[in-house]
Amino acid sequence: MVDERRALTEAEIRAALKPLEGWQVVDGKLHRVYRFKDFVEAMGYMVSAAMVVQQLDHHPEWSNVYNTVTIDLVTHDLGGISPADVDLACRLHELAARRMTSAV
Repeated sequence: MVDERRALTEAEIRAALKPLEGWQVVDGKLHRVYRFKDFVEAMGYMVSAAMVVQQLDHHPEWSNVYNTVTIDLVTHDLGGISPADVDLACRLHELAARRMTSAV
């Protein structure tokens, strides 16, 4: 996990989001919605992502409805988006890119 324990500035967040297509800040959290082919693909992504999440020990707010996975990342104890959130977003994005058929 990224060791830097601080909330990022707005400029740092904007810079971090440039390579993360589809990610944005919503209500002070990094936010992304992925749409997969079907429920099995969406759940497969979540199971694979859970291994990464557990390894980093940085857990998302996320939900699944049929083929849609919604992810929100924020470091609650810092009250903002941290380097750990950006690191997790990058890893989840890479994982989705390998599995995903479409996204919104």
